[in-house]
Amino acid sequence: MHIVVTGGAGFIGRALVRRLAGHGHRVMVVDQVPGDCLDALYWIGDLRDPGAIENAIQPGTDVVIHLAAATSVLGSLNCPWEVYRQNVETTAALLERVRIIGVRQFIFASTNAVVGDVSTRIIGEGTRLRPLTPYGATKASAEMLVAGYAYAYGIAGTVLRLTNVYGPGMQGKDTLIARLMRSALTQRSISIYGNGQQERDYVYIDDVVSAFALALDRPWNGPVVVGSGTSVSVNRVYELTTEVCRVPIPVQRMASRPGEMPAVRVDISRARAIGYTPTVGLRDGLKAVWDDFLHTDGFVPEHGNVQGASGKRP
Repeated sequence: MHIVVTGGAGFIGRALVRRLAGHGHRVMVVDQVPGDCLDALYWIGDLRDPGAIENAIQPGTDVVIHLAAATSVLGSLNCPWEVYRQNVETTAALLERVRIIGVRQFIFASTNAVVGDVSTRIIGEGTRLRPLTPYGATKASAEMLVAGYAYAYGIAGTVLRLTNVYGPGMQGKDTLIARLMRSALTQRSISIYGNGQQERDYVYIDDVVSAFALALDRPWNGPVVVGSGTSVSVNRVYELTTEVCRVPIPVQRMASRPGEMPAVRVDISRARAIGYTPTVGLRDGLKAVWDDFLHTDGFVPEHGNVQGASGKRP
């Protein structure tokens, strides 16, 4: 198939593009920076520029996978209009291009932030959409656009609601696990907000890529929740990371942030019914991330004898 991947040079995108190209698909990556897959084609530019989408997505495209987005919750609180432009207007323009040239499937990367605060209840595809932040609202809006185009024009509008994705290649991410790894390397303190009992579902990058590949093989309309199916507290992730890295990680306790949900517990039974099976547990996944950070950064903190997950010095 001829597949266009927006945001294909990002964390999830790089892993997905390698998988798709390795399976023999013709992949066009649309991003503002070049990627690292030699078997893919690249269109470098900003999808918000006039004419960009028409130039990047040509007739003959079979599937568009839309990963490109502004993803910072705090950033959306500071600049909501810009996040709207990136996440809603761009999605609408992509869907219109898909309609005009006859692309058969549109796969959208969404988030469980679309449902807002459900306390400790389990989140599933039928959970009411009540986002707490402009970021969550833009993702919910984009989901509605995908649904509208799917039913009005016969496009397979597939939505993957991802939990917290982690894995090798996340050095540039501003997420808990990435920050913990950087703190382990540099011995600079990491901030933990609130009491640290907030629960999150962490899903390994390879499992997420498998979910996207499954969506290509078995197209569906509507959302599917993709995660590990097991939620753990921030404090537990901190403990596991110190065990995996074998160094203490300085921590600074901070007041809770606005818009933060006390728990994210998801039901992945619909994804399992389609054929999705998460395979990488959190401890093993953290070991892989730590080894990747050591290999990429190539240094040892000044204070001690840091060992990677393999037990060898980097």
